[in-house]
Amino acid sequence: MLFQGDVRDSQTVNWTDVQRGFLYADGCFETLRWTAGNVPYLAMHVGRLTAALEGHGIHVPPSLDLGALEASLDMWRKTWEFQGDARIRLTAWRAGGGTYTPESEDAAWMATAEHVEGEGYTLPSKGLDIDIYQDLVKHPSPLSKFKNVAATLYVQAARHAKARGWGDALVLNADQKIIESTRSNVFVVSNGVLYTPRLEDGCVAGIMRAVVIRVALENGMKVYECTLTPQALLQADEMFLTNAVRGIEWVASYKTKRYFHAVAEKLASWIQADTVRVADENPHAEHEASAS
Repeated sequence: MLFQGDVRDSQTVNWTDVQRGFLYADGCFETLRWTAGNVPYLAMHVGRLTAALEGHGIHVPPSLDLGALEASLDMWRKTWEFQGDARIRLTAWRAGGGTYTPESEDAAWMATAEHVEGEGYTLPSKGLDIDIYQDLVKHPSPLSKFKNVAATLYVQAARHAKARGWGDALVLNADQKIIESTRSNVFVVSNGVLYTPRLEDGCVAGIMRAVVIRVALENGMKVYECTLTPQALLQADEMFLTNAVRGIEWVASYKTKRYFHAVAEKLASWIQADTVRVADENPHAEHEASAS
């Protein structure tokens, strides 16, 4: 694992340093994909992580500056016992003691990695069957656009989906509007136009969400951030999910509705080319990009 920027064996970590983050879910995280020797859109991840820590009132350590993190990841990669792509989870939390009132505003963080199949952001051959989880809802807040350690809603929704054999479950806000899935942002396609829930409705400000919006606009597609109702899903031509590890996953069915995936396939191809272009032309070109 990577702990505070240093490569560590789990046996050498003082787990009391993790205790408060575990007890109070006082922190946030990023999930990244390592592919072709780098993390695509790493600067966007660092930007969102920085904003999330600041939103939690946690000081951002120098070890999470873009240059320092890049160097740590490159060093850590040489110690992995597998080849190919990886899913990295970087978790940061408020260090120190205290109960609800913390004794410190400093951050601690660690990253773990696991191998994932495939290379890059290719579109899966099989679509997902999905439906809506309704037992819990998400309330928009200043922190709702971040990936927060407190994740009860997503865990319960994912359990619900697994028990019913769905590929994923859609999550609602308190107004019964669709905002995201358990692990991804949501897009629907109607007449060649993309629609995705607004950040104000409570969805996570996904990295791949931002990339899809940018790439679609660059290629002449119209994109609207809007309030998305369950009825809109039944009227759409396509639906797909996006996140920074899986890229684009197309949805095959929602209730009795069946979907095409031609636009999702086109977008996946554009994004795969975009990651290669950015890496080849200027590894730091995405520094100016925004995750919002």
